[in-house]
Amino acid sequence: MDRSIAQVTLSRAAGVITYPLESLARRTSAGQSTDWLNLRQRSSMRAHGRVFSALILAAAVSIFSVGYATLSPAGRTIRIIVPSSVGGGADILARLLADQISREQSVAVVVENRPGASNTIGTEAVARATPDGSTLLVATPEFVINSHLRKLNYNPLNGFTPVCYLARSPQLFVVNSESPYRNLNDLLDAARAKPGELTLASAGPASSTHIAFETLRRLANAKMNYVPYQGSAPAVNALLAQHVTSVLASYPNVVEQVKADKLRALATASPTRIKQMPGVPTVAESGFTNYESEIWFGVVAPAKTPDATVSQLAGWFTAALQAPEIKTRLETLGLFTVGLCGVDFGDFIRKQYDNYGRAIRENNFAVR
Repeated sequence: MDRSIAQVTLSRAAGVITYPLESLARRTSAGQSTDWLNLRQRSSMRAHGRVFSALILAAAVSIFSVGYATLSPAGRTIRIIVPSSVGGGADILARLLADQISREQSVAVVVENRPGASNTIGTEAVARATPDGSTLLVATPEFVINSHLRKLNYNPLNGFTPVCYLARSPQLFVVNSESPYRNLNDLLDAARAKPGELTLASAGPASSTHIAFETLRRLANAKMNYVPYQGSAPAVNALLAQHVTSVLASYPNVVEQVKADKLRALATASPTRIKQMPGVPTVAESGFTNYESEIWFGVVAPAKTPDATVSQLAGWFTAALQAPEIKTRLETLGLFTVGLCGVDFGDFIRKQYDNYGRAIRENNFAVR
């Protein structure tokens, strides 16, 4: 009588390990089945087999437990905290990636908005979260700006673990299409000729756009009045109604109005021209060498999150960003994928921290 070979198979990320147990029967040369152990020996073998199987099962549980603890926070729901309101660039990006990761990795990823206090409420919540990879933060320039302007209960450099620089969004200086100013230098020349009469609006105060404007105003020695709004959309609406002279806003906030010839783009603050607007020069090309300012979006985890967990999360976000439908959708929204992760993203954050600190000091922003 045939007896199949017993096997214990363990699944691991590295592959499949199979443990065969010798058959308890052999065939004679005549094809007849003959026991090769006596009853006592067979009983002993069965007992040892049960012990061996138990040991293998214990090993499997141990292997799975270790892998779960160090490699996958995915057994729980992963929360991505957006420290700003619903509908903004950070929120849209987070929701697109959360949905993509949920489908690709079969994990539960949810987005939670915690706006307020210049993004510090949501940021502090993540800084205090358990460092197991289950709570993440979408970071923007305010992540490093706030530490130069106010007292915080966290440090952006050592209170978090960088995961990935996800995407960037160019900033544009724009005017109403009926404005007489055809390029950035036209606007700045008029500001110098009529000190204090022209205005520039943006989201602010003390936002990345405000700091970018103050930097340009100082470099150009142009006296324009800054008008802060509670978000880019109200600032753009004010420009459309010709209540302000100009606006500095991110590409997604003005691209449709520029395409519709309601607004005119004078220059981009990005280091290179925008592919979708090749005729719009950079601020650097307009005579202000090395000037650049972009809105960036990254994801960070609490400090002391295990390296293996961070690496896995980075892989998930990178894969999501590389999905053609996600990349196309983001570019349509004016969000251009980057995918710089780990140490390299940490170096980027440090550079941004230093650059904004210098700009804040040079432009005499008040520290509170």
